[in-house]
Amino acid sequence: MNAIILIVEDEARLAEILEDYLRREGFRTERAKDGGRALELWRAANPDLILLDIMLPVLDGLEVARRVRSESEVPIIMLTARDDEVDKLVGLGLGADDYVVKPYSPREVVARVKAVLRRSRGHLLGAEVYRAGGLEIDLGAFEARCDGQLLDLTTSELRLLGLLAKEPNRVRQRAELLAVTGDAESFADERTVDAHIKNIRRKLGDCGERIETVRGVGYKLRDSG
Repeated sequence: MNAIILIVEDEARLAEILEDYLRREGFRTERAKDGGRALELWRAANPDLILLDIMLPVLDGLEVARRVRSESEVPIIMLTARDDEVDKLVGLGLGADDYVVKPYSPREVVARVKAVLRRSRGHLLGAEVYRAGGLEIDLGAFEARCDGQLLDLTTSELRLLGLLAKEPNRVRQRAELLAVTGDAESFADERTVDAHIKNIRRKLGDCGERIETVRGVGYKLRDSG
């Protein structure tokens, strides 16, 4: 694969284990044990993906993610020891592509890395262009626009919105939306879809009102009105 994975983890043993498993799968790795060093290596090594712990010295993972995402769309998988919705939603709100809760299986992390890289490398729904009201989603160009204004969406968000726009007014179940983002491959749960939808609505502004919640089922994208 030869992709470079930046491991940002202050627990040396955990970092060593992750590095070992990733290298067995053909990845190259860089390691940082604090947020400051993580930013230095991100700029110097230009990694293909960042495994980013939340609890870090110097700068915490949320601040590192915020700074990285302000300049780059490099995929980020957040690592956290706190199994609560606040960390998960905050991480996704910063543009993280996935999250892992400790204690985790190194094999699970590798599976998530592979899934996120597949998505980020353009394996979207195809090269279609979908339109619904003021929305236009061009999966081939990896772009989405609301009333002509370019939107800043992550890979997962673009895939999810593309599926909704493919057949406007059709209700999509959460499991179906989860699968198209690729998160189903990485053992995420359906609450991840709700977090993505929340972020998409925020980023879409007025166009976000077209995404309707169908209680107990999932979501649909209203074509007009």
